[in-house]
Amino acid sequence: MKKIILSALCIAALLSTNLTAFAQTKPDAKTQKWFDGHEYLDGLKLVPAPSTNTAEFARQYKLNKAVWDKAFAYLKNTDLDKLPVGKYPIDGENVFASVTDNPTKPYEKTAWESHKKYIDLQYVIQGAEGITANPVAASKVTEPYNEAKDVAHYEADGTQYTAIPGTFYLFFPADAHRPNIKVDGADHDKKIVLKIKYVE
Repeated sequence: MKKIILSALCIAALLSTNLTAFAQTKPDAKTQKWFDGHEYLDGLKLVPAPSTNTAEFARQYKLNKAVWDKAFAYLKNTDLDKLPVGKYPIDGENVFASVTDNPTKPYEKTAWESHKKYIDLQYVIQGAEGITANPVAASKVTEPYNEAKDVAHYEADGTQYTAIPGTFYLFFPADAHRPNIKVDGADHDKKIVLKIKYVE
């Protein structure tokens, strides 16, 4: 039964992919080849969601390679299934992680957000959740950016993705996102969020 549910969730995740959800320009052929080649993962058996802003990811990786390599190494070398709920340092203020294990919520109980200082790498370890995304530029601010909390809140319409094990999602400062949404077939998930310093 679990396999049937996960298969259905995989199909839903693929069907929900819509590359227009993020504020991005089409990457050049070299950047797309880099993204598709996954060499930056250094053997990590996860893949970035197809909705990733490829050009911005490539730019951030090249500007801050050592930090990204530490982030991916942490995911590769850590038994995420056994990792307890809590906060984990990886490289000081450059990259750190938070693990949660909670019920997901009805859409109306979740909230839109974006960040300026940090990029979110969100990965569902067990279970599933919906994550809706929309460009910040096309979203209405409801709570202005709070520098101390590194967050702003919005009203928006967006594209919803089904986040499941095996695929991670990246949200840059231009990406408003609304995570932790309950999806059919799963009402709970264990999740890790890595905060990776954004470089101008």
